[in-house]
Amino acid sequence: MSIVETRTVKPADADQRLDRWFKQHFPALSFGHLQKLLRTGQIRVDGKRAKADYRLSAGDQIRIPPMGDMALPMKKAAPPPIRDADARLLQDAVLFRDEHVIVINKPPGLAVQGGTSIGKHLDGMLDALRFGASERPRLVHRLDKDTSGVLVLARSRLAAAALAKSFKDRTTKKTYWALVIGVPSPNEGEITSFMEKDGEEDERVRPGDKGQKAITEYKVIEAAGNAMSWLALRPVTGRTHQLRVHCAQLGTPIVSDGKYGGEDAFRDGVSAKLHLHARHIAIPHPVRGMIDVTAPLPPHMRETWSLFEFDPNMKQDVFDDD
Repeated sequence: MSIVETRTVKPADADQRLDRWFKQHFPALSFGHLQKLLRTGQIRVDGKRAKADYRLSAGDQIRIPPMGDMALPMKKAAPPPIRDADARLLQDAVLFRDEHVIVINKPPGLAVQGGTSIGKHLDGMLDALRFGASERPRLVHRLDKDTSGVLVLARSRLAAAALAKSFKDRTTKKTYWALVIGVPSPNEGEITSFMEKDGEEDERVRPGDKGQKAITEYKVIEAAGNAMSWLALRPVTGRTHQLRVHCAQLGTPIVSDGKYGGEDAFRDGVSAKLHLHARHIAIPHPVRGMIDVTAPLPPHMRETWSLFEFDPNMKQDVFDDD
């Protein structure tokens, strides 16, 4: 672009920082150069100087000076095509959908995002969940690769911001179901610890006297003698592997969680897949009311529940404020 241009902020870009708007529309523009253009008044909003953290409103007029090659979008590698079977798997996993939000029942074994040695992941297949929308859905939070259950996706930037705020402000209520080795004592309570990475590439964390504070509420729903028990878990905070670490701290590691329970977490006759499931979520809708979704158990946990004659249709929330 070799001339001065004025662009009008669209409603979908409202409440976005000015520097992030430029990153979206001019990805080749460095932050340092952007700061210089702002400092010298070459970029203006509604005719006035603005700072990088200025929050845009729909209808704002942004003055854009000549950008040259920086106006050209950066080339990105084309994502691999989505297999029809994978697309159907994700579409069949949808539990809730409207024009703002999608909630899916994530299968166990599917990574949410890419990383070392991770070829297939949800983030790379989100185009399968467009359902005709102009934007691909956006991840709002994560689940471990081996954890199944409710996962919330936003269908616009504004919805993503509202949902992320609900997680940050802890107005979102999440309940997980887990099968653990043994029975915790007492049968219900709250566990608090600090968690820090232990330096391994697999994201393993450990409790310690520093790091991020992690809080989990737990309650025994039913026990199979003293051998195993079915827990409801509510994470008050959302740290990496928090529930897995806290169950191990209680002396009752989650069944088949070799990372935190070692060989003692496995039992003959019970699936070797992790028995941790994001069962229920209640989260404020970005526009109206609440989203309240329950995810059915994955096949390997249904088999285990049947083995111990646990009732998977019982009320999903067992905490006092539900």
